[in-house]
Amino acid sequence: MGFNRNSIFIPAVADNGSLYPIEKMKAHVLGQLHLAVSVFVFDGDLLLIQKRAIGKYHCGGLWANTCCTHPHWRETLEACAARRLGEELGFSVPLTRHQTVDYAAEVGNGLREHERVTLFSAAVDRHAIDLALDPHEVEETRWISHADLLAEAEARPEAFTPWFRIYLHRFPGLVFAPAARAS
Repeated sequence: MGFNRNSIFIPAVADNGSLYPIEKMKAHVLGQLHLAVSVFVFDGDLLLIQKRAIGKYHCGGLWANTCCTHPHWRETLEACAARRLGEELGFSVPLTRHQTVDYAAEVGNGLREHERVTLFSAAVDRHAIDLALDPHEVEETRWISHADLLAEAEARPEAFTPWFRIYLHRFPGLVFAPAARAS
């Protein structure tokens, strides 16, 4: 696999738990465990979800949580989550860090996500934020109630990204545990 000078390097997790840089596409081709963040923005019972742009390198046109991404090498998880919220949706809000979970899933085009993902959430008044979608990243957004989201994901699972389906299965109430304290 060739790399161009615009390659993005993300933190991969070695067998001993240490981190090392890996080119993002290589991590997905190999299915190498790597760090990621997923953000969930709520207004009461409503969750802001996004439909990924059709041109994305995987899972284009599928619904996902508010936003998700990989930290750049040496970028903190908190900075990464805030950065991606601004890049994809054009707004900034204080985020609360929650638990970290591992998952693996085939995501199409011969790619595999194998992530150690830290979950973040925010509570907002949806009428007080202005969305400015990056059309290369996000096709559309909508606010959906917890009950409607679960019903829709059950009726049409193929309309949702593999990781979002995993989150809905593991956290049916979309309630996340606090972040583990550093020891």
